[in-house]
Amino acid sequence: MRSTTAISRPEAGILATNKILRNTYLLLSMTLVFSAMTAGAAMYLNIPHPGMVMTMIGYFGLLFLTTKFSNSGWGLVFVFALTGFMGLTLGPILNMYTQAFSNGHELIITALGGTGVIFLGLSGYALTTRKDFSFMAGFLMVGVLVAFLAGIAAMFFTIPALSLAVSAMFILLMSGMILFQTSAIIHGGETNYILATISLYVSIYNLFLSLLQLLGVFSGED
Repeated sequence: MRSTTAISRPEAGILATNKILRNTYLLLSMTLVFSAMTAGAAMYLNIPHPGMVMTMIGYFGLLFLTTKFSNSGWGLVFVFALTGFMGLTLGPILNMYTQAFSNGHELIITALGGTGVIFLGLSGYALTTRKDFSFMAGFLMVGVLVAFLAGIAAMFFTIPALSLAVSAMFILLMSGMILFQTSAIIHGGETNYILATISLYVSIYNLFLSLLQLLGVFSGED
């Protein structure tokens, strides 16, 4: 009886982890597609960007609601509300790149491809090696806060060099977040697939924008 229980507990843990991974990647795929659709609609309708203040209010408000209802069906509703809203804010940015650069579409495709390669590579590494990246939590939290504040400073004081540095920082930090969140799912640190999805989505979103900004500066053609 004891040996059977000892065997069943690890198996149950593996099954639970696999279920969370499956649900997370399924929901992440759906939200990315939905976000792309809202971004495409915003581009087609030429919807203006709501501005940083409204974007922050919408983002943090919907993030709060998603977190609050993450253990209920409403959590799914707010996940799509949040990712759809972020898609709407992305559309005007993409329009700006297509209008500002003659190779704007190429820059967007390159940034999208780079984001996909980075995400799949890091996720695959975390899944195959099964290393524990929980030690990165403090560094990532401080790093994101510093990068966020530096980004605001670069925007208000119009400092191009600082803006580029922030983009580079976000690429590294979001790559770390992908490793950290995937590791958390594998090792039981994250058992809610809705929260895991949001974390990965935000990482992918910021990673894409940061790559796009760097590509626009170094590869953009007027």
